[in-house]
Amino acid sequence: MELNHLFRKRIGFFESEKITAANLGILLEMTAAALPFENLGTLSGDLSNLNEERLVDKILLKNEGGLCYDLNGILYLFLKENGLDVRLIRGSVYVPDLNGFSPTGRTHAAILLNGEGKGYLVDTGFGGNLPLRPVPMDGTEISSPNGDFRVNQYDSEFGDYLLEMKLKYKDSEWRIGYAFDSREPIENVSDLSEMKKIITKHPQSPFNKKPLLTRVTANRSMVLTETSFIQWTEDGVEKEVIDAKRFKQLAKEFYNIELK
Repeated sequence: MELNHLFRKRIGFFESEKITAANLGILLEMTAAALPFENLGTLSGDLSNLNEERLVDKILLKNEGGLCYDLNGILYLFLKENGLDVRLIRGSVYVPDLNGFSPTGRTHAAILLNGEGKGYLVDTGFGGNLPLRPVPMDGTEISSPNGDFRVNQYDSEFGDYLLEMKLKYKDSEWRIGYAFDSREPIENVSDLSEMKKIITKHPQSPFNKKPLLTRVTANRSMVLTETSFIQWTEDGVEKEVIDAKRFKQLAKEFYNIELK
């Protein structure tokens, strides 16, 4: 009950409203706006095992954000507590600069939902690439404030499906987001701990070197690093070159994160 109450309070969702496939898009928008994708815990070298208590403490009590295993971990627990048929799954992110999938392997966590006789991919932990809607597993294209998304069957060493996307303000063509495996669900949130350890320690992990804070709202996508703050809106791309002091100001203003 505490998790349910705290999650709704953190994202601003009605306390008594039942979660259904119909209102899940609204919930995902509110979750993305409230929970930033950020790697500050990773940079601190935190290797603590993931479980419900730790996720509640980090995200719902300390009001931090996190990476895919944190954000989709807490969302999975919330949806499960609200009676939805959900499973955690592993994926491997496609890295355009490498023309291939991430060297860290299957280190992306996402959620599969069965609702009203259909399967959906649900993801609130994919940085600036969030679908903000459940994506049908049958190839149907969906549009959201963040762009167009679809899931197609595709056999690879990383799974049996691909998430593809065409991001608003960023992409003119479809591109691969990640491959994922629907056949081997993650049994327990604690099983995400291995993924967390790889992302924290792997020499080619993109998240263990410099701070990265990302947030997606209904009308903008934002990325904050030590040296720049970039916003994508319908007016175009706005980039500000910043210093350490400005980094702290922006972290507080746009991500609600207090940095010492």
